[in-house]
Amino acid sequence: MTQQDPFARQAAIAAEMHMGAEFDAAREIERRVAFLADYLRGSGLKTYVLGISGGVDSTTAGRLAQLAVERLRAAQYDARFVAVRLPYGEQKDEADAQQALRFIRADENLAIDIKPAADAMLAALHQSGVPFADESQQDFVHGNIKARQRMIAQYAVASARAGVVIGTDHAAESLMGFFTKFGDGGADVLPLAGLNKRRVRAVAKALGAPEELAHKVPTADLEMLRPQRPDEDAYGIPYDDIDDFLEGKPVSNAARQVILRFYESTRHKRALPYTPFDWPAQASKERNRQVSERRTKDERRRKVDRRRRSASAES
Repeated sequence: MTQQDPFARQAAIAAEMHMGAEFDAAREIERRVAFLADYLRGSGLKTYVLGISGGVDSTTAGRLAQLAVERLRAAQYDARFVAVRLPYGEQKDEADAQQALRFIRADENLAIDIKPAADAMLAALHQSGVPFADESQQDFVHGNIKARQRMIAQYAVASARAGVVIGTDHAAESLMGFFTKFGDGGADVLPLAGLNKRRVRAVAKALGAPEELAHKVPTADLEMLRPQRPDEDAYGIPYDDIDDFLEGKPVSNAARQVILRFYESTRHKRALPYTPFDWPAQASKERNRQVSERRTKDERRRKVDRRRRSASAES
């Protein structure tokens, strides 16, 4: 492996996450509002639906969605945005969520408590005899159930309103696979794609989001044993390292190894379900590339040999 290989891989991963070299918050706002407006009109549907947690990601995506539907209405296309609160019982940072809703100014606000459904599923698992290794594993599984119940609720609202579900996944979370598969990772459109956390915050501030929301400590807040656990605690490195990696900046070797470990272990989350027709190609992509290169070289040699034999015969 050459000295350049780690940097080439870093660049390739950043490109996979659609990270651009240049960034201008105003330009990104216009790009993403236009995308949301064009997508909804093109789909023939009427409503955007998004769960609002009170964090910077949903706050930013929510405001972009509201601007998009207002643009559509100005162009005589009937469109609405429904912001959905999806607490698990009493949310510790409910005040932040309410502040986010006031900033977003959605056409409609709904509140759906996912606690009864999430707890009922956990109880059904217990009743069926599903074993858990310990309390920590059960808490983790329960957390993923909460995330998937939120997805179910958003799609139910979207189905009732001829709608499309917005997700809040961005480049930093996508790189680290920090979302629940078919939970908060389940969505129709991702308006924050291609932005790392640093740039999401910059877009939020350019939109006029309150400073405390733009710089709120990110947390999935799914685990009861570790409530309000920061994302960075789960990663073991700060978002600044992840953002630097995505922007092509130098990071420590320790940070690079953590990022690559998360990236490789969560690859399945960024892919559609595998089938017998595509999994072998994915699993052996590098081997197939090497085989292809060898075949190309062999074919070139055979062509050269044929030319030599032909020239010898003519002489």
